[in-house]
Amino acid sequence: MIHVNGRSVDCGERPTICEVLAKIDIDPATPGIAVAVDYEVATRSAWPTRRLDEGAHVEVVRAVQGG
Repeated sequence: MIHVNGRSVDCGERPTICEVLAKIDIDPATPGIAVAVDYEVATRSAWPTRRLDEGAHVEVVRAVQGG
């Protein structure tokens, strides 16, 4: 299990960040998304190849416009 924004998500064994995003219905190509893994920001270029271990904590945030 991978923990995404506080909830457990079954993503299979050692998924990439892109696979985790797809599992929660987020297109990794969407602009304005940031991802942190175990409290460390993951660069977008690493998303296709960075594999996550069981129990990893992932935070996904989206930039929103407003005032």
